[in-house]
Amino acid sequence: MATVLAGPSGATLCADHGADVIKLELPDGSDPLRHMQPIKDGVPLWWKVANRGKRGITLDVRKPAGKTVLLQMLPQVDVLVENFRTGTLDRWGLDLATLHSANPRLIVIRLTGFGQTGPYRSKPGFARIFEAMSGFTNLTGETGGSPLHSNFPIGDAVAGVFCAFSIAAEVARLRGDPKAQGVEVDLSATEALFRLLEPLPVEHELLGQVRRAAGNTTTYTAPSNMYRSADGVYLTLVASSQGTYARLCEAVGRPDLLTDSRFCTNPLRVQHMPALDAELAAWFAARTFGEIAARLEPHEIPYTKVNTIQDIAADPHFQARGAIIRLADPDGDSLPAPCIVPRITGRNMPVPRTGPSVGEHNDEVYRSFGLSEPDLAALRAEGAI
Repeated sequence: MATVLAGPSGATLCADHGADVIKLELPDGSDPLRHMQPIKDGVPLWWKVANRGKRGITLDVRKPAGKTVLLQMLPQVDVLVENFRTGTLDRWGLDLATLHSANPRLIVIRLTGFGQTGPYRSKPGFARIFEAMSGFTNLTGETGGSPLHSNFPIGDAVAGVFCAFSIAAEVARLRGDPKAQGVEVDLSATEALFRLLEPLPVEHELLGQVRRAAGNTTTYTAPSNMYRSADGVYLTLVASSQGTYARLCEAVGRPDLLTDSRFCTNPLRVQHMPALDAELAAWFAARTFGEIAARLEPHEIPYTKVNTIQDIAADPHFQARGAIIRLADPDGDSLPAPCIVPRITGRNMPVPRTGPSVGEHNDEVYRSFGLSEPDLAALRAEGAI
C-alpha cells in the first residue's frame, strides 16, 4: 500500500528474490510514479521497471467494502508495507490493533519521512527533504558553494533498502519463533539516510567539527578527487592507503611526492591537500584518458572514468556480469533494467516481468483469496476496485 518510490522499492527488492508481492493501488491509477518521466507513448517506463516482479490490484480501503476485503486478505500475507502520513490508516479504521486482529503475526512496515513519533511525524516529505534534513545534502557541492542534490531521489532508494532489510530481519525473527507476534516497524526515511553518516555525531561531539561539502575531495583521506584528462574525460581516483599512494607516485613518475614531508602520511596529505591535488591535476590534464589508463592500470590504482548509462551499457565488465537484464513486458518489447542484487552463487536468478498495469491482476488475486465473481462485481459497483 505504498506510492511513488521508497516503499515500492523495498518491496521490489524482495520480489527480486522470490517474494510474492501484491501491489495495491487506487482504482484511478493516481500513483504519482505513473506520471513521472521517463514516459514513452503514454507508457510509464519508470513505473514498469520500479515495480517489476509484482502482481497489481486496485483497492480503495477508504470504502467500507475495500477495508473489509483488505482485512480478509491479511491472514494470508506476511508483510504489509504502507507509506501514508502518520495516523492516516488509523483514521481509516485500519489501526495496528485492527490489522493484528486479522493476522497477529503480520509485519507492518510504516515507511514515512520522519517516523511515527516526534513533532515532525505528520509533515509531508519527499526524497530531497529527507536528504537535506538528514545532513546528507550538506556534504555535497563545492567548498563554500551551494549544497547540491543528485538528479535522482537517493533518499527514496536508501529508505527502500532499509525497508527490504527490515522485512528480511522480521521475517527471519518470526520463522525462528512460532509463538512470536507481528510488529510495527517504524521506518523513517530521514533516519535511514542519517544512519549512513556514522562519523558525523562523534566528530561533532568529541572534536567540535561540523563536516561540510568539500567538492570532489574528502576531509578524511587523500588523494581522493575528480580529475580531468587532456581529452575532456572526467575520472575519479582514490589512493588513500599508504601502499596505494606509493604506487600512484611511481605510476605518475613523481617519487618526490612520496618523500615530500607534506605528503608522506595520510594525515599530512589531508592537511596539505590543495598542494597535492594541484600537482596531480596538472599531471592528468597533460595526458589523454587512454594515456592515463595505460600508466595507472599496471600499478593497480583504484580509478574509473565517470560513466554515463551509455558507458555502462558498453562496458565489458558490466556486459560479462549481465548487469542490465531484460524485463518481459506484456505491452510490447522487453525493457532494460538493473540486474538483481545480490546474486546467489549456484542459483539462476529469476528475470522478473515489468510492473503491472492498473488492476491487471484483480481477478487472479482476489479469486485466490476466496472472492467470487459476484463479490468482484459488487466491489466494482461501489468503486472499491
